[in-house]
Amino acid sequence: MRITSKGQVTIPILLRESVGMLPATEVEFVQDGEELRLIRSRPSKSAAISRGETIVRRLEGSATSDYSTDEIMRMTRGDD
Repeated sequence: MRITSKGQVTIPILLRESVGMLPATEVEFVQDGEELRLIRSRPSKSAAISRGETIVRRLEGSATSDYSTDEIMRMTRGDD
């Protein structure tokens, strides 16, 4: 891995997912001697968004079905 001229580095997806760092996760760097550690920021209680809410927000508006919600529910339940 290399740091770009802009100071950027890509964190491999398996590492991000293993520690629960989703897109839009706030992080900070902590200097420990000559090492840097990347840690998740602790959001203030008023700004805290759950992981589930983050996922729902990302998926919102991404459906591509021509069926209405009622039609999908009927199909799911087998109420043809």
